[in-house]
Amino acid sequence: MLLAGCGREPSEGERTAAAASGTTTAPAATPAAVEKTARTSGRPRIIFLGDSLTAGLGLDIEQSFPALIQKRIDAASYAYEVVNAGVSGDTSAGGLRRLDWALAEGTPAVLVVALGGNDGLRGLPTEQLESNLAQIIEQGQKRELTVVLAGMEAPPNFGAEYTARFRNVYPTLAERYHVRLIPFLLDGVAGNATLNQADGIHPNIRGAELVADLVWRVLQAELSARTTAR
Repeated sequence: MLLAGCGREPSEGERTAAAASGTTTAPAATPAAVEKTARTSGRPRIIFLGDSLTAGLGLDIEQSFPALIQKRIDAASYAYEVVNAGVSGDTSAGGLRRLDWALAEGTPAVLVVALGGNDGLRGLPTEQLESNLAQIIEQGQKRELTVVLAGMEAPPNFGAEYTARFRNVYPTLAERYHVRLIPFLLDGVAGNATLNQADGIHPNIRGAELVADLVWRVLQAELSARTTAR
């Protein structure tokens, strides 16, 4: 069962920021809808905290990569429930602000952090990105969640130095907090016109499938380790 949204409508400020960055804010599920679904399942949850790439902008919700991960989980007979907590236009700061709400329902077990793409598009300071992601990881670990960090890339128009600093944030945090790392969420998809929608940013159906394959390789290893440890 896939739960969509984090039970929160994006603020007007987030919509404005999304428009400025060329992204579109997708509506999140209503709190009532999420709560109703939460009461029907007691399975531990895998929370995907992300932006439009996670939300599946331009795709049906069942075509988003978290939905495809749910199908792989079910096929492998793992007893986990995926929650798509992706909000279009969100930055690492936005993800940090809504983290408590994203983790409030059910029994969270794994937190997949896929944020930073909009930070890079806007050229926000890498120190701010690192601080926000660090706080998200720390809060997840305080809740005894397993954290998986998905790396992002900044566009080249802010210069090579910025791009390198941005890229380095993710392995630095993964090493500091001992979390599993997906080096680049869009590896093999970014820049390939046949795998992206017309905007050249968001994966199309095939692109989302490849993103799911990449994420699943890391997540399956974690779920297998958790199962073995029981």
